[in-house]
Amino acid sequence: MTTVLLSLGSNVQPEHYLAAAVAALRERFGTVAVSPAYRTAAVGFDGPAFLNNAVAIQTDWPLAQIEQWLHALEDAHGRDRSGPRFSDRTLDVDVVFYGDTVIIEAGRQRIPRPELKHAFVLQPLADVAPDFVDPVSGQTLAALWQAHRQHGQPVDVVALAGV
Repeated sequence: MTTVLLSLGSNVQPEHYLAAAVAALRERFGTVAVSPAYRTAAVGFDGPAFLNNAVAIQTDWPLAQIEQWLHALEDAHGRDRSGPRFSDRTLDVDVVFYGDTVIIEAGRQRIPRPELKHAFVLQPLADVAPDFVDPVSGQTLAALWQAHRQHGQPVDVVALAGV
């Protein structure tokens, strides 16, 4: 079984869509670890604040199958891909880590996702899997979060119903 760490985000009815995504992940993959949800400003565009959280799953699925399933999950929850890359979204679910796999495509690192540098990705991941070791840096997620420039700053935590 492979540990897969996912980053979830929404800024359109975020409490609803994040809770629905966690429920779907539990239904498909069984027991999942879920971080708190954090409210953060939109990055890359002007829009409503996002709620972001992270989920850890264990699976024997290959990465391509997981990504295909997550894409369908986003679509089932109203994800609109016709607009700009940085825009409002009902649901965004990304594979940040797939075990200790590192994938570089077209000279750009794809797994682990480069968005790991953002507090809205790293903090929830450190909550859900603090001892997970980033295969690029060799550091645990807890250590990466402790060293992050936004560590210790106040953040709005939002409870998700049923999560």
